[in-house]
Amino acid sequence: MSRIETEARSLLLTRREALQRAHDIHGPARYAPEEVIPEAVPAPSVASEIAEVEAALGRIAQGSYGSCSSCGGPLGLQRLRAIPEARFCLGCSGHRPADD
Repeated sequence: MSRIETEARSLLLTRREALQRAHDIHGPARYAPEEVIPEAVPAPSVASEIAEVEAALGRIAQGSYGSCSSCGGPLGLQRLRAIPEARFCLGCSGHRPADD
């Protein structure tokens, strides 16, 4: 496992644990559907984020981490450090870096 994969795995595991705690605390099982979840990301968003983290951990395990899911090119070290669960390079995600 490369250094970036090791760093990403550690960050992703920590993020997954925090998201699962948030989901457990603020999840839909503790509130009626009509109630507003106080100071929390809506449960579907948390579940979606957990799924993205799980998918990134799967890509690390498969050896495809760091490659764009669309074009197959590299995601870039800075992007992976900023968003370890990223699936797409800047070009494929629709984001363009600011002109210097």
